[in-house]
Amino acid sequence: MTEPFPGAFHGDEHRLPVRVYYEDTDFTGVVYHAGFARFFERGRSDYLRLAGVDHRTLMDQDTAFVVTRLVIDFKRPARIDEALTVVTRYHEVRGPRMLIRQRVERDGEILADGEVQAACIRLNGQPRRPPPHLIAALRTRMSPPSGP
Repeated sequence: MTEPFPGAFHGDEHRLPVRVYYEDTDFTGVVYHAGFARFFERGRSDYLRLAGVDHRTLMDQDTAFVVTRLVIDFKRPARIDEALTVVTRYHEVRGPRMLIRQRVERDGEILADGEVQAACIRLNGQPRRPPPHLIAALRTRMSPPSGP
């Protein structure tokens, strides 16, 4: 069986090509605002997959993720059949929290720009620190903090 393409890393960014399907749009063929949240989710999931983090293994280790904050600035519309790129960068890991910056582009033009805060939790919903292998996988891809 052929595996779907998980995207690729370019420096500290993960780039995932996506196609706009009919199900992503409203009746006018424009991507419905929630469609961008789904594109972001695909980007975060494939980032982790490509970094060597298996969601099923995490669940076996009593670990899951929950989005605690999502802010999206919509810049331009995306339309049915367009080829887009979801760009994901894990910016910071602090305690159970992870800060992720994401954007959706079309030919280099930013259509939506977002910031996601996710938390690592136990399957019963209690916050927990990410397992060491998850932190290591994220930190190998994150740029060092900038500034003094």
